Amino acid sequence: MTAEGIGYLCKIDGGLDAELYCQILEEDFLGTLEYYNLNIEDVVFQHDNDPKHTARITKNWIEENNITVLEWPAQSPDLNPIEHIWNEMDRRLRNLDEHIKNKSDLWDKIQNVWNSIEVDVCTKLIQTMPTRINDVFIAKGGYTTW
Repeated sequence: MTAEGIGYLCKIDGGLDAELYCQILEEDFLGTLEYYNLNIEDVVFQHDNDPKHTARITKNWIEENNITVLEWPAQSPDLNPIEHIWNEMDRRLRNLDEHIKNKSDLWDKIQNVWNSIEVDVCTKLIQTMPTRINDVFIAKGGYTTW
């Protein structure tokens, strides 16, 4: 997600490892930046300390592509605004009038809901980042209301 809009959605069949994560970054992250005409130098990328995010292959990909990454304290709560998007997705899917029939139908509905997320939802979440970060500092990496 970006402050310009929701960005590309990627379906993952099976497990996610660092190699697949890098492929998603290459295709979907860079594709989203291109779609919104965002300059990579103006972007601060955010992910947590999940092992696939901190793997050597991922760090190399990030370095090779000159990506600025928001530093993430080892024991901090997950402040990534995408978590709020997942919650919004869940709420909207549960409020659909139609029942989900099968996996294929679920994927179709996920895509429709994803693409219906308004730009202002993304923008507001991105704009909360300075406050989120400040709250983590105040809590010394502990619990926050985010």
